[in-house]
Amino acid sequence: MPAWLEISIRTLAAIVILFAFTKVLGKRQISELSLFEYITGISIGNISAYVSLDLDNLWYLGLVSIAIWVIVSVGMEFFTMKSKRVRDFVDGKGTVLIKNGQLLKRQLLKERLTLDELLEQLRKKNVFRVADVEFAVMESSGDINVLLKKQHQPLTPNMIGLNVSREREPQTVMMDGEILNDVLETAGYDQEWLEQELRRNKHNKHDVFLAQIDSEGHLTLQTGDEHNYPESIQSKPSERVAILTEQFEAELIRLERLARNEKDRNVYQSALKRFQTGFKPLPDQSPKR
Repeated sequence: MPAWLEISIRTLAAIVILFAFTKVLGKRQISELSLFEYITGISIGNISAYVSLDLDNLWYLGLVSIAIWVIVSVGMEFFTMKSKRVRDFVDGKGTVLIKNGQLLKRQLLKERLTLDELLEQLRKKNVFRVADVEFAVMESSGDINVLLKKQHQPLTPNMIGLNVSREREPQTVMMDGEILNDVLETAGYDQEWLEQELRRNKHNKHDVFLAQIDSEGHLTLQTGDEHNYPESIQSKPSERVAILTEQFEAELIRLERLARNEKDRNVYQSALKRFQTGFKPLPDQSPKR
């Protein structure tokens, strides 16, 4: 067999085997690596290069070495999950760098971290004054996490006792001109409603690159054209009320259908009857043009 063909076959085999072993090692091998995982990744990479390029007759021993590395790595992950003492030894522990706005010089020296490097990491967290920091710790991964003092934290609704509605993630209902019916149904809408909104805004569904619905029911269209900004379709108040009414009625029907016993089913049926008989759609209050 020609040398170039043998190297090609070995390289392809090494890629497949390395991919399979990486799947066994899990996602941490491609995200936040501990010291042991970092060593494992480098070693497996070097052994894979040996398997691909070394043309002697013992190339298969490289696969045995890779398998041993994977077994040891998986076993080490198992022990670190079961024992905090092993986890602290293998992965290391976090180091407090700032406490009550005061730099801990001894801890900086321990981590061999200069002031310039620390200040750079703080600036990445939008922190420009050390005295504003209540607590800063260097994690075992090398990242620095910061907790600002109470008076320097951003104001949140909870701090002023303001109740806000629950925020849900936007639902992607169209992608590459295709309607995602399952996501659309989960969001409480149907294909007929979406197509009606597209016609109302003079859009063809094949021209829509991405469409999303937020928690407020606003539909945003992305056409992929750099000269056009994303359109957020704002419904009239009467249309919003009609949409919310349909969603609430559909939710009551769904809960009634999924009720585990007759008592719960009767509760949903009663609520549905009261809603259907007592709710009257609001007239359109939008000003006439």
